[in-house]
Amino acid sequence: MGCQGCQVQGMMYRFELQGEHNLSLQESVQEFLSRNHISFSKEGHEIEVPEQYVKELLNFFEDHLAVEQIQFKTAQTEWSPLSQISEFLDVGWIDDIILKERVECHYQPIVRSDGMLFGYELLARFRDADGNPIFPNEAFDAAKSRGRLYALDRMCRMAAVRHAARLDRVKAFINFIPTSIYSPEFCLRSTMQLASKLNVDPQQLVFEVVETEQVEDVQHLKRILTYYKEKGFMYALDDVGEGFSTLEMLTGIEPHYMKLDRKFVTDIHQKPEQQQVALSFLAHARKMGTVPLAEGIETKEEYDWLKQAGYVLFQGYYIGRPQPEPATLDALNF
Repeated sequence: MGCQGCQVQGMMYRFELQGEHNLSLQESVQEFLSRNHISFSKEGHEIEVPEQYVKELLNFFEDHLAVEQIQFKTAQTEWSPLSQISEFLDVGWIDDIILKERVECHYQPIVRSDGMLFGYELLARFRDADGNPIFPNEAFDAAKSRGRLYALDRMCRMAAVRHAARLDRVKAFINFIPTSIYSPEFCLRSTMQLASKLNVDPQQLVFEVVETEQVEDVQHLKRILTYYKEKGFMYALDDVGEGFSTLEMLTGIEPHYMKLDRKFVTDIHQKPEQQQVALSFLAHARKMGTVPLAEGIETKEEYDWLKQAGYVLFQGYYIGRPQPEPATLDALNF
């Protein structure tokens, strides 16, 4: 069984013609494609062509058809108005990033309350064909728009496992997007196989759910975390806020680690409302038997307040910035 979302193949575009005028010109569209030796398939009022010929077809549409009555889709996306196709084509560069695997991981240190190194979060960094950096949010936004989120997330997970193999007896936190995994048994198989091949201890890897509070299908997330648990891996919830709604629905498979949303960490030493959220989060984590982690720490004052409050793991620029190589304890900032 193959997963189209995890593969980056030549994309096919399907166009649906609507309206009396457009339908009357269906044969003209087919004649144009045949005359220009453009391969296509037809089904009802729909025409499908390879991506490399889309711009030629768009020029014909604009000259002869009512473009407001045409919609398009690909195997990875839903139907959209033709007016949106330019922004879809403009992010085609993400396919090259995935095909050429232009990704590396930077290591951001995580320390314990006693100052000892606990592990690293492995953060994806991308570069274009000229070696210029691409911001992670830009890459993931492009992948989401183009229906490549599955493939990009898988590539980043695999790269992170390879980087984790370099670490010795410390944890490696690896991000993943739950919506990019439609079937844990199938989509995560290659990740598990790579970890085994590289002799990475499952207990060393902590798979981290990105944007926990935005998860809509909690049952799907539960299946993913159950799969990780059965395979011996650990997992964490990232960006947990003040509602804890997702946590309450995950009863029975409580996470090993929970990260306090960084927006509650900034200037926490002088903001009582954030302090209340942080303390409530801490109490909830202890009740669940989960290790609380404060991330986004940028100042000594924030670190001191959180440590005094009872947090046991810390991450942020004050501790150490993400670097291409794992930082030694002596090289950390704090």
